Amino acid sequence: MSAPLDKLLRKNYGVRSMPIRKGDRVKIVRGIYKGTEGKVTQVYRKKFVVYIEKLTREKVNGQTVNIGIHPSKVLVKELHMDKDRKNLLERKARSATNKLNPTKLQEPT
Repeated sequence: MSAPLDKLLRKNYGVRSMPIRKGDRVKIVRGIYKGTEGKVTQVYRKKFVVYIEKLTREKVNGQTVNIGIHPSKVLVKELHMDKDRKNLLERKARSATNKLNPTKLQEPT
């Protein structure tokens, strides 16, 4: 479940999107909650939604429940970094630069 990165992050890392995970800071860009920012509290892969802190609603019985947002409708503003994520960013950036500047194989003369 990937989400697009903010323009600043795109420029820094050379990557357009990243798999979203708990701890990322996101901004909602579509729907009635547009403009809301917060930290991802849970990623529910089976339902294909992410839950964001402070984004809840109250049920009829008074219980509060989290509201699920589709990952394509959010923009990642800040990444929760660790060793594996750094390796992934480096690998994706390297792959993107190889696609932009392919090396042509030359036949020996």
